[in-house]
Amino acid sequence: METKRQLRVARLLQRDLAQIFQLESRNVFGGAMITVTKVNVTKDLATAKVFLSLFGMKDKQVLTKKIKQRTKDIRRKLGYNIKNQLRVVPELKFFEDDSLDYIENIERLLADDEKYDNDQK
Repeated sequence: METKRQLRVARLLQRDLAQIFQLESRNVFGGAMITVTKVNVTKDLATAKVFLSLFGMKDKQVLTKKIKQRTKDIRRKLGYNIKNQLRVVPELKFFEDDSLDYIENIERLLADDEKYDNDQK
């Protein structure tokens, strides 16, 4: 279970990372829409797992690789934004959030099943 401090820091990181990606996406990431869906922070606040939803790119793995390559720059910009709230900027680890793809797949399967049931009648 996460503490109140972990949750507060996670919300702070999520908000500031979203702003960074909004500003950087046009120039650095080819106009892809990057959404920070969730941030999990360890108890010692040293590491943050950042989950991203990626839109506007066919090859999401290439975009994820670009983001991971620019982690140092993103962390530096984050540190500048949160310098008055946190003493140490957490190490960032980026992961692709595939929950929307999962939901879309389930909806597609349900629609196919419904179509199959209508064809059987």
